[in-house]
This record gives sequence, structure tokens and C-alpha cells, in this order.
Amino acid sequence: MTVTHLSKEPIRKQTTYTDKGPKPPAGKFLHFDHLTFWVGNAKQAASYYCTRMGFTPAGYQGLETGSRKVAAHLVAQNKIRFVFKSAYEPNDDSEMGPHLVRHGDGVKDIAFSVEDLDAIVQAAKDRGAKVVRDIWQEEDEFGFVRFATVQTYGDTTHTFVERGNYTGFFLPGYNKIPVSEDPLLSTLPTINLNFIDHVVGNQPDLQMESAAEWYTQNLMFHRFWSVDDSQIHTQYSALRSIVVTNYEETIKMPINEPANGLRKSQIQEYTDYYGGAGVQHIALNTSDIITAIRNLRKRGTQFLTVPAAYYDQLRVKLAESPVKIKEDLSVLQELNILVDYDDNGYLLQLFTKPMQDRPTLFLEVIQRNNHQGFGAGNFKALFEAIELDQDARGNL
Repeated sequence: MTVTHLSKEPIRKQTTYTDKGPKPPAGKFLHFDHLTFWVGNAKQAASYYCTRMGFTPAGYQGLETGSRKVAAHLVAQNKIRFVFKSAYEPNDDSEMGPHLVRHGDGVKDIAFSVEDLDAIVQAAKDRGAKVVRDIWQEEDEFGFVRFATVQTYGDTTHTFVERGNYTGFFLPGYNKIPVSEDPLLSTLPTINLNFIDHVVGNQPDLQMESAAEWYTQNLMFHRFWSVDDSQIHTQYSALRSIVVTNYEETIKMPINEPANGLRKSQIQEYTDYYGGAGVQHIALNTSDIITAIRNLRKRGTQFLTVPAAYYDQLRVKLAESPVKIKEDLSVLQELNILVDYDDNGYLLQLFTKPMQDRPTLFLEVIQRNNHQGFGAGNFKALFEAIELDQDARGNL
């Protein structure tokens, strides 16, 4: 069976995978450690995420700390840590300069906290992973941390971080920033985003399968969830997605690709402007999305606009569902929060507009109530909302 107006590829229904495959004999992936962004101005980018998204300045590495080539600003919110880096020198001959010209501001590295770094790196080597930087160690008065970096899709990398008995606040080489240093932040409403829920990577057409296979082959991740263009499409565009995860299912990595449609999909728009595969969005988990979105809007964060018809249809569907939404639907509609559900539970989610001029990286705020999906029921509404913005940009 095919969907001829959208894709010539065989369709696959939404699928949840229960086979984890063999348990890795040694080594363990724990959770997302931090994300590193390469940007044009790290100081200003970090400040933007603090004022708009509720992060707090937490650490700094730069000329004053002995870092002569790169400035790094760490911001944090509960268990979420973002590092923004930019080069100092005008004739920067490292990878950072060309990377910024090609891709613009975006996520360069997704770091995982691990146990038994040696075993993980050796297994990745044995399975064919490209090691960008083999195991190294950094230390200070609080102990030492061990690292290794491998190449994943596009120019994106994964750094494995083994903290061991390190007692510092983040990593060696960073100076801690006092919480009270920025007087503006204490006047802004609290957001309470708790942890990184998942990180989505966009791929050019027909590269999703190979990208997903990289994780199952090299890191011994397994498929967790997938969906195809028979379900995820609008009148104009469509996508396919596979979610891979570690054995303990604490790290979720959705991999997307565009499917042929009547017009350019937002996945294709991303790869055009980013210059290939890269991180499309970061989902940040909260236990109170209503308060989070209200306060993010007060801080000036811009979100996608959901068509009113979405909520009319949602009320009809929920009336026939065994799942009862605890939150007031009128409040969810007021805030444009999306709802996805199955017979066991539901999730609430909303997406920001792009976080930079290029229509590439954006953020998601998500609250889960006994539901481990990725909003497949909302993808059509999400695509339609993005298509409104695409049309305004002249890219639809």
C-alpha cells in the first residue's frame, strides 16, 4: 500500500517496539549530560536563553579562566544544562568557524553521562563508529572527568562523559557563576523545566534509516517508536520518524526525514537552511506545563499558533476516550497547548518558534501523564501551524 500523493515509499503504521535486543555486555548510558551549541556570540545567546526560557547563568570558561581560543557560557535549569561556545579569534582556523558559516547557531554536541567509558568506546570502535577524539581526561581540585567523542549524523557529535567521583558543579575548567550575579533574572517568573525529554535529529530525504541504524549498530541502542507519512501528513507535506533509545530507555533520540509532498515540508526547510542533518528540536520536560507556558509567554517566548478547529475536534474525540484530561481544556486552548493520548494516558506539548533567524532549531515544552509517545496525534496540527510560518517566510 502506498500514499501516492505524498510518497512512493512503503508506508509503516505507528509502531511501538518492545524488543530491546541483547543487553550491552559492559558500559551503561545514564542520561543526557549536557548539550553544546556553537554560536556566533555565546554571551548573548546564553543571556537570551536565560531571559526567555528561564535558565540561570551557571558557569563560564574564557580568557579570564585560561581558555584562549573559545568562550563557553553554561546555563542551567534543574537537570538541564546548555553550553554556548563561540570562537575568539578573527582568523579562527578550527572547525568552529566554517561550521558556523554553514549551519548557523545550533547544537554541535549531545553529551551523554555514562558508566564504564572504556567499554562503551571500545564497543563503538569494534562496531565501526568514527571516533573524533579518543578517551581523554580533565581535572581540577574537585577530581577528574573522562571523555570521548564520536561522530553521529551530519556534523553532530556525541561526547561520552564519565564523572566518576568528580565533586565539582559541572566540569573542570569552568568557573562557577554566583546565582545573584544577574539582577534581572530574579524579577522574572519561574519556569521549572526539569530535564531533557528527547532530542530530535532531522535528516535529508531517505537518510533516516541509516541514521537510526548508526545508533543500533554503534551504541547498541534499540528502536523504541516509529511513525510514517501515512499518519503524519497535511495537504502539503509529511514526515517519517524513528525513535531510538538506550537499553534503560533513559535517552530518547527521534530521527526524522521528510516525505515527498505537494510543497516543501518543515523537515526539508530545516535541512536546506541548516545545510544537512542536525538537531531540529530539544524537548524539555515539566510537571506543570500550564504555569510554564504562561510564564514563558510573560518572558516573551514566542510559540506556534494552533488553529482553533484543533480544539473543537479534540473535544469530540476526548468525549469518546477512556482517558480523562485533568487540565481545563479551555485553559489549554487559551495557551495553545496540544494534547495527545492513548487508552493509558496523555501528554501535553507546545513548540516555540525558531530560536534564531534561520528556521532551524526550536524547543518543545512537554508534560507526560503516563504516556511515552511523541505527539503523533498532534503532528498534523503542528505541521499546519509551522506551514503558516513557512508561508510567511516564503518557504512553503
